Amino acid sequence: QLACPLDLGCHSVIEAVKQQYGFEPFEYQSPALRLKFPEAVKMLREAGIEQPEFEDLSTETEKKLGKLVKEKYHTDFYMLEKYPTSARPFYTMPCPEDPRYTNSYDMFIRGEEICSGSQRIHDAPTLIRRAAELGVNLAPIQAYVDAFRYGAWPHAGAGIGLERVTMLYLGLGNIRKTSMFPRDPKRVTP
Repeated sequence: QLACPLDLGCHSVIEAVKQQYGFEPFEYQSPALRLKFPEAVKMLREAGIEQPEFEDLSTETEKKLGKLVKEKYHTDFYMLEKYPTSARPFYTMPCPEDPRYTNSYDMFIRGEEICSGSQRIHDAPTLIRRAAELGVNLAPIQAYVDAFRYGAWPHAGAGIGLERVTMLYLGLGNIRKTSMFPRDPKRVTP
């Protein structure tokens, strides 16, 4: 097990937070653990957790998987890749080796998702076919589809929440503790 790069550059800050809130030290592997979706389903089933092979994981199941990963691999950070096509948007590129899965991933800290990403379909015929398979009406986004008729490079995208990463890394339990000006339905201004 290696020290997380955050520990090396922010040790004094992390220790101050630890004194105030207390949390388990973050365990990390290098290179980071990468699991394929079928491997995760197998781990869950072996632990007696029912998980359909081609359905997305619920939040509760993700947390259970995080505990299983921690027990087996001794890491709080991992990536889960090759989600089923049925669990991802129509514009996610199917996996060329097995089209039941996609070129997509989620990253997790302590069993909670911090980032989701995928390769996007970059040609109009494949995009149209996938939309038809899933019953997606393309009329409202026709300009998006038409843009790919002129050619597009293979590309991908991802989204990450840094406040969420901080909350999970430090084991704070509430995202409000990681935001300078937290917002909620009853609080809009600082």
